[in-house]
Amino acid sequence: MKLIASPHFPEKRIGYLGMMLLLSEEADVLMLSTNSLKNDMNSRNKFVAGLALCTIGNLATSDMSRDLAPEVDKHLKAGNPYLRKKAGLAMARCLTKCPDMVEDFVDRVVTLLKDKNHGVLITVVQLMTQVLMIDLNNAEEEGEDPFQTDCRKAFLRLVPMLVKMLKNLQSPGHSPEYEISGIPDPFLQVQLLTLLRLLGTRSDKASEEMNDVLSRVATGTESSKNAGNAILYECVQTIMGIESDDQLRVLAVNILGRFLLNRDNNIRYVALNTLSRCIGADTAAAALQKHRNTVVDCLKDPDISIRQRALELIYHLVNHENVEDLAAELLNYLVLCPREHRADICTRILRVVERFSPNDSWRTDTLITMLTIAGREASSEVQSSAVVYISRASEDIHTYATHKLIKAIRDDDGSQRGLLVVGIWCIGEYGDLVLNDYSYTPAPDANNPAPTTITFMGLDPTSVVQTVENVIERHSCPEAVKQRALTCFVKLSDRYADKGDSFALDKLQKLLKKHQGSRSLELQLRSCEYDALMNAAKGVRLAPIQTNAENDLFGVTDNTGGGPVSASVINAAKEALSRMPVVDLKVLQKNQDTSFGRDAVPRKMAVAAAPAPGGDLLDIFGDTPAAAAPTQNGTASSSDAGKSDLDLLTDIFSATTTQPAPAASGGYDPFSAPAPAQSGAANPLDIFGAAPAAQPAPAPANPLDIFGGSAPAPSAPAQSQNDIFGAPPPAAQQQAPAVAGPVIVPGFTTNGLTVEFECSKPDRLVKQTSLVTARCKNSNIAALNGFNLQCAVPKYVSMEMEPPSSTTIPPTQGSNPKLVTQKIKVTNSMLGQKNLMLKLKVSFTLNGNKMEHMATCSGFPPGQY
Repeated sequence: MKLIASPHFPEKRIGYLGMMLLLSEEADVLMLSTNSLKNDMNSRNKFVAGLALCTIGNLATSDMSRDLAPEVDKHLKAGNPYLRKKAGLAMARCLTKCPDMVEDFVDRVVTLLKDKNHGVLITVVQLMTQVLMIDLNNAEEEGEDPFQTDCRKAFLRLVPMLVKMLKNLQSPGHSPEYEISGIPDPFLQVQLLTLLRLLGTRSDKASEEMNDVLSRVATGTESSKNAGNAILYECVQTIMGIESDDQLRVLAVNILGRFLLNRDNNIRYVALNTLSRCIGADTAAAALQKHRNTVVDCLKDPDISIRQRALELIYHLVNHENVEDLAAELLNYLVLCPREHRADICTRILRVVERFSPNDSWRTDTLITMLTIAGREASSEVQSSAVVYISRASEDIHTYATHKLIKAIRDDDGSQRGLLVVGIWCIGEYGDLVLNDYSYTPAPDANNPAPTTITFMGLDPTSVVQTVENVIERHSCPEAVKQRALTCFVKLSDRYADKGDSFALDKLQKLLKKHQGSRSLELQLRSCEYDALMNAAKGVRLAPIQTNAENDLFGVTDNTGGGPVSASVINAAKEALSRMPVVDLKVLQKNQDTSFGRDAVPRKMAVAAAPAPGGDLLDIFGDTPAAAAPTQNGTASSSDAGKSDLDLLTDIFSATTTQPAPAASGGYDPFSAPAPAQSGAANPLDIFGAAPAAQPAPAPANPLDIFGGSAPAPSAPAQSQNDIFGAPPPAAQQQAPAVAGPVIVPGFTTNGLTVEFECSKPDRLVKQTSLVTARCKNSNIAALNGFNLQCAVPKYVSMEMEPPSSTTIPPTQGSNPKLVTQKIKVTNSMLGQKNLMLKLKVSFTLNGNKMEHMATCSGFPPGQY
């Protein structure tokens, strides 16, 4: 402060330089410099006044801006262009800190456009740009239309003057002192193009006035110099930002295509980034197809940032005509890309295949190739989708896919987990199809008019089983793959049962029993159950476990040993081992939504039925003789027509199931055992469904005889005396409460950013806790960078806030917009008394300008969140 107050210019210069370098606008000492700044601006020495104006342009706070704005305004009218230039930059700072002063300076800015000094013109254009941005923010905060304000209307009348200035810079009669590399004043041209872009947005009249000069700049600017490239880049941004005609947009895309051929990586990066943002326009997308090969060549660039931007652009270029060529390029890049990027690329390739696949064979071939390259990084979603697409295809595709997967598994070292999961599943389902020779001829295309026929030799069952065995014998084999291998073995036992290869069947039996003593509970459980299932399909009943008579409390074991089983059990076992039915995912999702109460229609419970034609799979263990009594696997004839895909999934390893009707007495069976259809004694603890040896005459029930008392008379409506636990009778039908779907609550809109909140309940039993997901949409043409959302809640609400899914919000104007989300978990301790309220502050950067906005969101449904 002493150096600033010194009357000597060298000391003042050092003082102001130290202030601008060492202090920030939050420093309290700045208030002490207000008088010194005011005095120095009134100095007769223009350099002293220039130092004060420069300091105001860098450090002025809102209070300083209000106090010093009249002094800065005086220098805007000064006769010295040096002071006018400095005053324009200082005024831009003042208006940024005090937006309410914008309206007072609109008319004054207009008069400065007639200045002949280029330095003054640059500062004036920057000041107009700043005023326009501030006015846009003020209009949005006040709820007005930001494109119909008085300030914008006043500036729109200046578009012909701005266009004339830009034309003069393109004409040969300009002053050579402002040239840089033979290009007249590129800084002024860039500033004018930026201002024209802001004025031409959503204004057809202004856009039409500037179309001619933009075409002139695009065709007349030399691109061999860096200054010319800067002007062309800003011209392209302006063309894409205003309501320009289609020919001008094609010209802009061609300019960016020339940028891609430049050796400078910075220029190529800028071109790829700009093309990714403007791909939403139909005209631009069609013109970009001409530069497809150039974009693909960027995937081979040694700079990873260039490769990533080219990869993003290629996803937007894919259509039905070029999907095969671009998918091949993506697979080639998948080999070379870093491992941490492979999971995302696999997901994107899956989306491309889902949307643009020409046929099932090409889709299957592409997915298998992708799993061969990056099966280790492929997500479970990619693996499941590959299984679904293969299962939906024809039997010819099943054979081709299984042959190719077996070859890929043999060539793999066991590291591609996704390939193993999909391959083992296909071997289990379609292992019988690979026993014969298979030939496949791809369809001819432009690149391969005479395709070569692909032939696979038939395999014997032993070699197929050996392939899967080699996979699980590796020490690095994960447990999930071993679980699927056990399922594959039990499926193959059914596929090869009639092939006459007893060695393969015996080997499958040994492989299944191998894990009965495993330390993994899942492997042990699958091994035991699949072994019982395989024997049931052969018609062999397992010998029951020998138990001590003293320990046989309920008498459920039978020491009669193994033996044959009924035909109904054999049919049920074979049905469980048959090929998995193709399930429509859309129907399955719809039924899941219904079962979870997302609509108000309750699911009807099944009624009592006749005995199941497939038999009871519990009879595999030899505990239930064949009888006509209904079992847990019995099906109701009236409910077959309404069976959903969820029921089909439960039928894979068991006969079709239904809920039994409640007992006639209304009693409660603690083990949910169905009551026999005939009158007689029933053992409520006979969980294996053992029927009584004889049917005695009805007798009065003994209230303490829980192990074998006869059932009460059917006509008695009262609660059964056998119900020693006093449980109420089950209702015939229970309607699931309807649960409302997610609630969308609007947040705020500012500078093209729209934030809305999707509210849901992560745990329906804890009503106080809610999940609020902020969904961000960007209606601008340019992306929003540095996105930061802060949230404050009242004292009665606790909050856990996760980071956003991305700090860059791309434009959401395309056909498949990608929303940026941020999850907020809130707990309202006074739910029902006080409503949820959020105090929000958002900040981001748009076109190089830092934007901030504060808002309050209180539109949540009362009593729910």
